[in-house]
Amino acid sequence: MWIGYSALDGSKQRQVRQKKTVSFSSMPNDRKINSTAACMAYMMEGCEMKKVRSNSRMYNRYFLLDPDMHWLRWEPSKKDSEKAKLEIKSIKEVRLGKKTPVLRSNGLSDQFPDECAFSIIYGDNYESLDLVASTADVVSTWVMGLRYLVSYGRHTVVAEPSQPSLRTSWIGSVFELADMERNGHIDLFRATQIIKGLNPGMKESRIELKFKELQKAKDQYGEDIDTETFVEAYCELCTRPEIFFLLVQFSSNKEYLVSKDLMLFLEVEQGMEGVTEDMCRDIVQKYEPSAEGREKASLSIDGFTHYLLSSECHVFDPQHKRVCQDMSQPLSHYFINSSHNASLLEDHFWGSSDISSYIRALKMGCRSLEVIVWDGPDNEPVVYVGSSVASQLALCKVLDIINQYAFESSEYPLILCLVTHCCVLQQRVMAQHMKKILGDKLYVDAPNPEDHYLPSPDKLKGKILLKGKQLPPNYPESEGEVTDEEEGLEMSRRVGVDDRDHLNGLGSKRLRLCKELSDLVSLCKSVQFRDFDISKREQKYWEMCSFNEVDANRFANEYPEDFVCYNKRFLSRVYPSPMRIDASNMNPQDFWKCGCQIVAMNYQTPGLMMDLNLGWFRQNGNCGYVLRPAIMREEVSYFSANARDSLPGVSAQLLHIKLISGQNLPKPRGSAAKGDVVEPYIYVEIHGIPADCAEQRTKTVSQNGDNPIFDESFDFQINLPELAALRFVVLDDDYIGDEFIGQYTIPFECLQPGYRHVPLQSLTGEFLPNCTLFVHVAITNRRGGGKAHKRGLSVRKGRKAREYTSTKTTGIKVVDELFRASTQPLREATDLRENVQNAMVSFKELCGLTPAANMKQCILTVSTWLMNSERSLRVTVDLSEAYPTMEARGPVPELLRKVLNAYDMMIQTSRTLMESADVVHSKLTQAQRAGLDFHEDLHRIGAKEGLKGRKLQKAMESYAWNITVLKGQADLLKHAKSEALDTLRQIHCAAQSCGLSKNEAASPQLQHNPAQAQLQSQTHHPAQPYLQAHPPSQSLTQPQAQLQTHHHPQTHHHPQTHPQPQTHHYPQTLPHPLTHPHPQTHPQTLPHPLNHPQTQPQTLTHTLTHPHPQTLPHPLNHPQTQPHLQTHPQTLTHTLTQPHSLTQPQTQPHPQTLTHTLTQPHSLTQPQTQTQPHPQTLTH
Repeated sequence: MWIGYSALDGSKQRQVRQKKTVSFSSMPNDRKINSTAACMAYMMEGCEMKKVRSNSRMYNRYFLLDPDMHWLRWEPSKKDSEKAKLEIKSIKEVRLGKKTPVLRSNGLSDQFPDECAFSIIYGDNYESLDLVASTADVVSTWVMGLRYLVSYGRHTVVAEPSQPSLRTSWIGSVFELADMERNGHIDLFRATQIIKGLNPGMKESRIELKFKELQKAKDQYGEDIDTETFVEAYCELCTRPEIFFLLVQFSSNKEYLVSKDLMLFLEVEQGMEGVTEDMCRDIVQKYEPSAEGREKASLSIDGFTHYLLSSECHVFDPQHKRVCQDMSQPLSHYFINSSHNASLLEDHFWGSSDISSYIRALKMGCRSLEVIVWDGPDNEPVVYVGSSVASQLALCKVLDIINQYAFESSEYPLILCLVTHCCVLQQRVMAQHMKKILGDKLYVDAPNPEDHYLPSPDKLKGKILLKGKQLPPNYPESEGEVTDEEEGLEMSRRVGVDDRDHLNGLGSKRLRLCKELSDLVSLCKSVQFRDFDISKREQKYWEMCSFNEVDANRFANEYPEDFVCYNKRFLSRVYPSPMRIDASNMNPQDFWKCGCQIVAMNYQTPGLMMDLNLGWFRQNGNCGYVLRPAIMREEVSYFSANARDSLPGVSAQLLHIKLISGQNLPKPRGSAAKGDVVEPYIYVEIHGIPADCAEQRTKTVSQNGDNPIFDESFDFQINLPELAALRFVVLDDDYIGDEFIGQYTIPFECLQPGYRHVPLQSLTGEFLPNCTLFVHVAITNRRGGGKAHKRGLSVRKGRKAREYTSTKTTGIKVVDELFRASTQPLREATDLRENVQNAMVSFKELCGLTPAANMKQCILTVSTWLMNSERSLRVTVDLSEAYPTMEARGPVPELLRKVLNAYDMMIQTSRTLMESADVVHSKLTQAQRAGLDFHEDLHRIGAKEGLKGRKLQKAMESYAWNITVLKGQADLLKHAKSEALDTLRQIHCAAQSCGLSKNEAASPQLQHNPAQAQLQSQTHHPAQPYLQAHPPSQSLTQPQAQLQTHHHPQTHHHPQTHPQPQTHHYPQTLPHPLTHPHPQTHPQTLPHPLNHPQTQPQTLTHTLTHPHPQTLPHPLNHPQTQPHLQTHPQTLTHTLTQPHSLTQPQTQPHPQTLTHTLTQPHSLTQPQTQTQPHPQTLTH
């Protein structure tokens, strides 16, 4: 039985008790949380939630906020009412999701979704009150309200704003402009049109319903709308609560974002580097609708919504909208956008031919067209497919169109796949047409026999290559006999041409070919495929084979490694089976994973397969060419298309997707269901190698379906990111007939981290107006073997359980001895990487964050705890050393002590990695180079040792595997070292921003090199830090953008590998920041952690000076607010008063001396060893 709390009227509470949940939907009778005042009101009414005990048992309790907003209470409870309460000012932090040990426990983790859980960390001992609500909406409301109170609970909280906000003033001014008669009201139609104009995509019926509902509540009737009703309707209709929730997290005043708030959001959540206040002011000027907001450089909820909906916050990385990959590789190293039967408008059998389909394919970025030519009337060759003579096209017209549009969308080479069914006479006409119409664009230079690979797309810019049959070189006659293309045979069978000449069904019909046409074929000579061994011995690099889809599938399944190796040198074209008379498409991923460059698609047939194809080729400026993964290009490397786990040397990634909401979802076009009710759900699909293919489904949203709130998170492990694509599909559960609403396909490499909008496309590829999904994307590394943990976020393995990548035995003694010697450095490399990874995960989880969080968010969390602490507790980060120590003074609670220990362990493992990596990396690269010395003679050495046939082939595969493992593990170690330095850089930035820094000196910064950055961006994910190789001897004294350079005689060496228990005081040479209010420079020289610590340290010569003061972030601007939402890596500089260069992620870090003057005194120091904190000393 529920007992009322005496401070409130009992009858009121029983009445309140009926309303247990709050909905963010805009259904007429639902509560809408669109302001902090609404949060307070809801919390005072209270609701039922489950309280989780440390023994994993859950109890239903009714939670509510006291009217004076100082206490959180719950009923019923065995405790008396004075004990069943929590003081708001004792709250240190409010965590969203399963972020405490209690909620993470195995007994509970599957009982409720992450979005329905939150925790209140309170008291000097950092205890947790763990709660589970009925819906994500309830959680959002409580979290938003409590965070507001924790920040501002010590000030007066006004339940209703006493003066109009930026927003209501602006809406009021819009109303005044519309009220031309100045009589205080406008008609319903005009009011509806104004709101629709401000929110394109919103249905008029919904706006009218809202006006009538508000009028009815006030007992007003008629067609006239007054100012108050207009403002109220706008605020209820046009506030997206999920964006309001986001604004509240980052806003200093909980109503709008000032420049510093926006900087914090852009850097911590959106992963942007180098954000300045000027950039933020520009965003406000561009997107804030109110003049007052623009003047004050403040972004209201409407401006923030406009910004998040803009192209700047698109999920697709804008750097991929232009050509961004290396285009100087051989042609065989690229996937090529290809069309099959481009002349068709519909299916193969009944379809008609049309010139417009060629134009459409070329405009969509197609770089390989099929042209099937037949004898036509009046000695004029024609192009047509299908049995209808009426749909034929004259070849000369087709060539005219190709000539006109060939390079409109892309300047890179166009391959015309010529299938000829003409007599010799009409072949000569074909050749004449091609030379006359295509002219200089036609590439006819003979291939150079000295070369081993095809020319690059760069060298073939503006050229059209013909793929076709060719007579032997220097053929004396004017015509000769060649074997017809297998594909051509299938086409001729379909249209009823006599096939008596077919031999054994192998497609070996003889064809007379004229020399004039043969001479136009150069780099793409068609030959018939026999087997991989023969191709390896005899095939020339300019010869290419076409594979029927059935044969290609068989090779992909039976000989995946051979197929990948074959495609390193030769072009291969895969075309659909003739059984596909409906012109359906094959899955291009099935053949891309084998390295097949040209997978011919039926452009006229929309659907999943075409979505994948078009989405995939967006990633390189839609130029029609996409560089294949390095593991599929290197001459000596092992890659199996059917790999079902992580690959040797490829850093697997974890993709965290949170589907937050949908906007303006239409009814499916072909649906026969009455009305416009939509009940949407979403499939999130990963397409790639078999190990990566996966899909997840959201629940169906049955209310407010055109603007649904999903609030669901999914994790995917991506083993080969360069070959993975992500697809969102929105479907309707309430359908008769068609259920498809929209989709969007994006290559993994093009994803931008943070809060993003995803534009939806129709079945035929057009973008649906104002129709989007709102998502959060986070990408993080996952290293080591094994499957992802149940939480999908981390794998922490002790050494006993750790899986080490090892070399394979080849059976060739001298080779095996060499590879066996590399076993120890391989194990060392894995240990170095995984020890750091495990230590970082432990530190992040103790901070209440997911492993996807970055270091800035961790430091910000510790800062938040301290600012909300009543104790005289101080924590500082000593930045005077290359490896910053975190130190504490005062009564240290158990949780904070654990955090300090975990931080120590993370720094120690990072240090061990950075100081040992060069030696281990050198051993691995030496072993790889020594192994490669055997490459040319391996076949001979193996045969000499008695290996032959399958055993010899197996030895070659094992050898390639070993080389791949050595190179891959060396690359991963190099990458891990780069990331470790990036972690140190983030610690420096965050410690300064949060006012935790002490003895500021060497802040590792990234040196900006635009040329290198561009090159690196071609092969790496934009969200990852890039290691830029600098020779150890390189001077660090060259000028950098926005940095002053000075020479300093003083040298400061690395701390010892195992620091002794000692107390750090401020050095006498380093003035205390508080005693010097003017900008200072403190000479400091440190060895660069990424260079060789075993050799002599380098001299640091960069000093960055800043004027005072430095402001502190508000503790509520806590970046981790939703589960799995942390981006990686990012830079946090929101408290700098003078913008400085935050360089791009593609460059190499270098330490620099960074000096700030703080307005808050520095705190205490505490050195640490690897295992436990040491006594603290007050230095103030």
